[in-house]
Amino acid sequence: MMEHKNYFFIDEYDIAVVGAGHAGCEAALASARMGKKTLLLSINLESVAMMACNPSIGGTGKGHLVREIDALGGEMGINIDKTFIQSRMLNTGKGPAVHSLRAQADKNAYHLEMKRVLEQQENLDLKQGEVIDLIVEDGQVCGIVLKTGSAYKAKAVILATGTYLCGKIFIGDRAFYSGPNGLAPSMELSESLETYGIGLRRFKTGTPARALRSSFDFSKMKEEQGDAEIVPFSFMTDHLEKEQVPCYLTYTNQNTHDVIRANFERSALFGGQIEGIGARYCPSIEDKVNRFADKERHQLFVEPEGLHTEEMYIQGMSSSLPEDVQEAFYRTIPGLEHVKIVRPAYAIEYDCIDPLSLKMSLETRLIENLFCAGQFNGSSGYEEAAAQGLMAGINAVLKIDGKEPFVLDRSEAYIGVLIDDLITKGTNEPYRIMTSRAEYRLVLRQDNADLRLTEKSYGIGLASKDRYDRYLKDKADVEIERKRLEETLFMPREADEFLRKMDSTPLKNKASLAELMKRPEITYEALAEIDPGRPALSKHVITKLEVQIKYEGYIDKQLLQIKNFKKLEDKKLDPAFDYAQVSGLRIEATQKLNQFKPVSVGQASRISGVSPADINVLLIHLEKKRRERN
Repeated sequence: MMEHKNYFFIDEYDIAVVGAGHAGCEAALASARMGKKTLLLSINLESVAMMACNPSIGGTGKGHLVREIDALGGEMGINIDKTFIQSRMLNTGKGPAVHSLRAQADKNAYHLEMKRVLEQQENLDLKQGEVIDLIVEDGQVCGIVLKTGSAYKAKAVILATGTYLCGKIFIGDRAFYSGPNGLAPSMELSESLETYGIGLRRFKTGTPARALRSSFDFSKMKEEQGDAEIVPFSFMTDHLEKEQVPCYLTYTNQNTHDVIRANFERSALFGGQIEGIGARYCPSIEDKVNRFADKERHQLFVEPEGLHTEEMYIQGMSSSLPEDVQEAFYRTIPGLEHVKIVRPAYAIEYDCIDPLSLKMSLETRLIENLFCAGQFNGSSGYEEAAAQGLMAGINAVLKIDGKEPFVLDRSEAYIGVLIDDLITKGTNEPYRIMTSRAEYRLVLRQDNADLRLTEKSYGIGLASKDRYDRYLKDKADVEIERKRLEETLFMPREADEFLRKMDSTPLKNKASLAELMKRPEITYEALAEIDPGRPALSKHVITKLEVQIKYEGYIDKQLLQIKNFKKLEDKKLDPAFDYAQVSGLRIEATQKLNQFKPVSVGQASRISGVSPADINVLLIHLEKKRRERN
């Protein structure tokens, strides 16, 4: 150990990750699996991969992120497959672009399994400790300092602090500094970051109460069962069979709303105590009642927190109202008349950065080799955090190896949409991924995440050989079977009986099995009746086949759109270029372009304040310079 200033060095690592939430876990695992000596630090090891809010993984848009994390070699999909207690595919009444898998988790089992994986991972040390300072020399981060006075050297640091930075909890008129779920906050790191010029702002989130199962009357609620056929999150999981537990559906009513309205002035949200900005898409119950005054009821999901606890999570009812008001309004709800709350609802405010200060690699523009991920970047949700953590871990490794960053664009992944939205458009509230944010969502489906991303991940050294071999087999199975379906022809009389059974129009001319599959009423499984010699294929492969064949025309149109999108993305821009040299650009566009230094014309076109007319001026300038060079 070596004395240095007010701290002493314990060890030296390639990469240090600050925070072991969903972002930190993926960042550390990616770094270690790519061969780097990695340190993962958490204020409390009981908070590793903690589900501080909803005990679930996936959902609309979020399920896509989990599949992409898995395809790249991340852990979230594998972990939830091991620890889920209910699984459902959402939006099945709509097209495959918006099908989204969601699984209810045993939250303690999820935490313990992720902790076990981290502890057993080669090249990775998981330790308890609070980071209070960075060590920065010549504009480059080179270590971290802990509250105990110990320090660790590191070639790169990833900040994944979640909601812990100056975390402050609000329940009615009472406010106190705390991390989520009553854990200790991080109170000193914020000041340190600001001394290095890293600007911070306040965001807010919240969580509903937890109550004892024995105090619920489920006969007054609607039971929600999981899917009969369980679809795994991970492409590495072949088959899942598990006895699932039910969730329950109930609603608020006018009595609920009356209690809440009568106590608006006691809410921290309306009382002015909360400074931070909350998410529009996940408002508190008092915010819902206020904003949607004409709505007679709001839907609530009652979900178990695990198999070995009596605690139930009441989704849709986060609040910053005092405990006595919470007791009163919860008991107006059918099935909750005698509810026993064991953990009150609360709002939590925390420090985070403006993601506009980040590069596409998630490295800060201010300090070299300092990367950021998760809620610290202004996002919300476990899945958004894990996706950023994975990318930050990958790019930290590539940066210290002197390699180009690994960047996914908007046409390649929901992860690309998430990061591009954050660092190009910014966010004025906790950012949440949604399928509507993805312009090319028919191509960015859940089912084909491995076909889109696994080869890329294997090329940078993250995806394992087993995962890569499985990807190659699935890819080959899809191609071979699709070709067979296209080449297997039937005459009208050979298919008539089958088509009558399926209530499908008879053939007039010969048709291939692939052409028959394009009909909405005919599935791959149904074709087995007239196609008995088919090979045995995995469910993953069959799903890919059906979507590729049934939506071929729409997919081809979107691929053409992506081709046009790529033309602008491929027009690279010099990070050192001074846009004041471009005559005809508006002043605002010049300022924004010089501030953000976009890497391509495509990225420049998505910066707020840069108009299509500005992009045309820029393209003319680039073409003029190209001709001059020639």
